[in-house]
Amino acid sequence: MKRFGRRTRLRGNTGKTEQRNGGQRGNVQLPAVCQVVGYKNSGKTTLICALIPLLKQRGCSVAVIKHDAHNYDMDHHGTDTWKQRQAGAAAVAITNNIRTSVIEERSTSLSKLIADFSGYDYVIVEGFKQEAYPKIVLLHSDEDRILLKQASNIAAIAVWETMEQAAIAENWQDKLFSINDIEGIANLLWEQRSDFQNFNI
Repeated sequence: MKRFGRRTRLRGNTGKTEQRNGGQRGNVQLPAVCQVVGYKNSGKTTLICALIPLLKQRGCSVAVIKHDAHNYDMDHHGTDTWKQRQAGAAAVAITNNIRTSVIEERSTSLSKLIADFSGYDYVIVEGFKQEAYPKIVLLHSDEDRILLKQASNIAAIAVWETMEQAAIAENWQDKLFSINDIEGIANLLWEQRSDFQNFNI
């Protein structure tokens, strides 16, 4: 895998082949979970949207969970489900033969959302910086370096070009990727899938 012109051997590559096609805990199939964290405009959504088709090309299903610090609404004014929520329904669901949407008037923990997505091969999480799942940390500017001290279970660091030397100076070169090395990051998620399933980072 090429990282800034260097070839780096992937960690955790030996003795785990039997788990790469599906780690388990008890009888529950575990998805590979990876958080993508960074501050605003660091490229989180862009990176996730680029990774999804590469993982799908390998035959994997991908679910995404996004944290939003602001109030949001996925429903549209005037729709039947909007009217039902306005009437006081605590939850509404709408489904057809290709899509299901559920809206609940309550917060849901990340662990519960991941459990609900246990049937997918990968769950990519945008945000939730304080959670303990394996992470790809995005560094866009010098102010973002604080994440290297605050975040736990860092699996990789994806940096914009101006931040490469700063990350190397903090001895993170063994986990360093260019923000544009989508294929390299996808290979990391694939080759170390069992580590992401068992949170062994």
